[in-house]
Amino acid sequence: MTTTTTNNISGCWLGTYWQAGQPIQFEAAFVQGGSVVDGRILDANYLGESSIKGELLGHRIFFIKRYLTTSPNPIRYSGTLAEEGKYMYGHWRIGSFDSGRWEAYRSHDGLSEELAAFVVALPAEQPE
Repeated sequence: MTTTTTNNISGCWLGTYWQAGQPIQFEAAFVQGGSVVDGRILDANYLGESSIKGELLGHRIFFIKRYLTTSPNPIRYSGTLAEEGKYMYGHWRIGSFDSGRWEAYRSHDGLSEELAAFVVALPAEQPE
């Protein structure tokens, strides 16, 4: 069965996850090709930077987050893309011993829109 993805989460996102009742903010940069999602997340605490790998299937997102230096335990995220692709939310889990909720909003730094407009405005290459 083939699943097509029309949503695209590529770009910068700002979010929060809750662990032991405490909010922890993060910045994320996602790159999407088809349904495959890769990226980096930077937590605003001692845990620091992590890489993510996952997929977006329709409005459902799934990814595994791995910290680069501080923790060997993979964190499994699942969630839903909402508000016309500007908001996502869901739950995370570390094995069977810790879990919580998370949410993220698309960051409006304008860079993604500028790049998309620039690429569309480029003239097509002419064969020589």
